[in-house]
Amino acid sequence: MARDRTLFRRGAAVLVAATAAFALTGTATAARGPSAAVTGLPRGHDVSSHQEQVDWPEARSRGARFVYVKATESTGYVNPYFARQYEGARASGLIRGAYHFARPDRSSGDRQAAYFVQHGGAWRADGWTLPPALDIEYNPYDSKHECYGLSSTRMVDWIRSFSDEVRRETGRRPVIYTTAHWWRSCTGDSRAFAGDHALWIARHGTSGPGALPGGWQGWTFWQYGADGGLPGDQNLFHGSAARLRAFALGLSPTGAWGARPDRNPDPLL
Repeated sequence: MARDRTLFRRGAAVLVAATAAFALTGTATAARGPSAAVTGLPRGHDVSSHQEQVDWPEARSRGARFVYVKATESTGYVNPYFARQYEGARASGLIRGAYHFARPDRSSGDRQAAYFVQHGGAWRADGWTLPPALDIEYNPYDSKHECYGLSSTRMVDWIRSFSDEVRRETGRRPVIYTTAHWWRSCTGDSRAFAGDHALWIARHGTSGPGALPGGWQGWTFWQYGADGGLPGDQNLFHGSAARLRAFALGLSPTGAWGARPDRNPDPLL
């Protein structure tokens, strides 16, 4: 995920190292972009304060249709450029959402969720706001404790606490950003979230997102590269532009999801 400062990234040693390049039209190049099976899906990216100044009209012209912007980390950090980035993306016609970088070693899941919602992680059904996202992955501050010192059971409880608070405050379950390796290592490959949380899978390379963790039958977002035609990390949405808008709205492509707007029978969403 896009970082706010230069940090050790344990995931780089695990993920496949590759660069994804796109033409200005937004079409993947045959040699270096994602495989033909996912060519044509809506393109997006994720940014943090590391990107500070983003030329949003240029990103739109290069094919961006959505973006996730880092809002918070733990309960003591707010991206100082969040409002500018978040509103700039919207003004340029991008569907945008906010993400929180988890620090399970610092405080409880519900406390971090409340802090996140208070500082940018809210959601509204306006068709332009993606559900809040939880970035839960390798510990960038201590490579010897990639699971933040928590057992698998405690990590699952932490994520559930975060999710429940986000759901209570916004009406949506958070999207979960992770890698298959981290999820197996730090949650015991828990299947507790596959039924009602969209998956944002991180696997850098061109051959696809690979085997999915924790019982998920499909991915919603795939972060496939750190370098490409858009600022920050490169992503795809697994569906059409209409389905992306429906996902933002909290609706299925054919109508309301009912009392559980975050529980969609379509595995791609």
